[in-house]
Amino acid sequence: MTATQTEQTLLGFTREGVEALSRQKAEPDRLRAARLRAWETYESLPMPQRTDEEWRRTDLRALKLDKLTPFATPNGRANDALRLLEGEAAVSAGEQHAGVVVQADASAARVELDPEIAAQGVFFTDLETAAREHPDLFQRYFMTKAVPADFGKFEALHAAFWQGGALLYVPAGVSVTLPFRSFAVASGVGASVFTHSLVVLEEGAEAFFVDSYHSPSGGGQTLSSAVVELILAKDAKLRYVQVQDWGRNVWNFMTERAILADDATLNSLHVTLGSKFSKNSIGAHLRGKNSLAEMLGIFFADGDQFFDHHTWQLHESPYATSDLEFKGALKGSARSVYSGLIKVFEGAQKTDAYQQNRNLVLSRTARADSIPNLEIGANDVRCTHGATISQVEEEHLFYLQARGIERAEAQKLIVEGFFRPVIDRIPVAEIQDFLEGAIARKVGI
Repeated sequence: MTATQTEQTLLGFTREGVEALSRQKAEPDRLRAARLRAWETYESLPMPQRTDEEWRRTDLRALKLDKLTPFATPNGRANDALRLLEGEAAVSAGEQHAGVVVQADASAARVELDPEIAAQGVFFTDLETAAREHPDLFQRYFMTKAVPADFGKFEALHAAFWQGGALLYVPAGVSVTLPFRSFAVASGVGASVFTHSLVVLEEGAEAFFVDSYHSPSGGGQTLSSAVVELILAKDAKLRYVQVQDWGRNVWNFMTERAILADDATLNSLHVTLGSKFSKNSIGAHLRGKNSLAEMLGIFFADGDQFFDHHTWQLHESPYATSDLEFKGALKGSARSVYSGLIKVFEGAQKTDAYQQNRNLVLSRTARADSIPNLEIGANDVRCTHGATISQVEEEHLFYLQARGIERAEAQKLIVEGFFRPVIDRIPVAEIQDFLEGAIARKVGI
């Protein structure tokens, strides 16, 4: 352990730790003051308890915050972290990008933006550079509108210790069809990762943003606390994809909120494969008339993994539509929790909202809980929800085995067919191929 790492461990998650991080980055006073305000918020908020509805099925007792290094430091292992991406189907070397930001441990190891796209007024860079070079934009949107620092205990901790991430800004009327890619790659163990994605689309803008989180499995506990803020102005269109493949030593907390203005469209996909523990809070605020939020999710837990997804479809204006479909598979002694809320505010007439959660249990010791919810404050709406939890039918396996297909391959085909309706809604062949490969690995093929 280096002297800097020893100092961090002694500081821990404290006010002195916040100040040490800010000094390491040589931040201006305004950023240091914002971090310290967030720390004060963190100290004022209670730790979530099992008596809180959102945390009723979530056990945090094994999370040892006092044993974790509060933030990563540049360690010269950026190339090692980058090599973790080599051979990943989701990072094809031949894929065309509008821009790429790679956070390797504590460093922005790679930042690229197509010059022709930059000439249209698009900003895409790592968040620390954005805070320096675009301070007005940063201060206007960073943890102010979608996920403020007082959103919750872990969000306040994120606001105090954020490090890394990316900012995408697309000005009015600009459409970019190629994907912007943001990668958070961790090669070490024990250091906390606080990555942040901020996407701002002005009126009539269009973009495609892909977040990827990746690390090898290690022996020591690691914390990841991510925040994603998606701001869509009038008639803006965003396709957002998130692929989480952290190592099995990672405790992952992720909060995402999207804000949609009139006629805005969000198409989102969340893929949860890695980590030991994942607590994902995903919400869309439909604040504009005729806005549309499509929210898709795929998760596959095995071993002793625990995945907890909470979703919010918040209809605050009339004539808005939301369509949510989350599908999960479990094997081993894994456990999943899904809880979703469709909330229609008073006056949000003509709301059209749909919520579906399907779970496939592949072993006797796995468990899935599903809790769909409706809260309706208007009288002229169409809102439906549904949830299922089922096992693979032996008859289905026998049918395939009787046709010469081995049992493991038969199970893979059934699981792939279970996920296929969601995969087919992803109009990106590269991501479809990645998911098919990941599902095969999870099943054991």
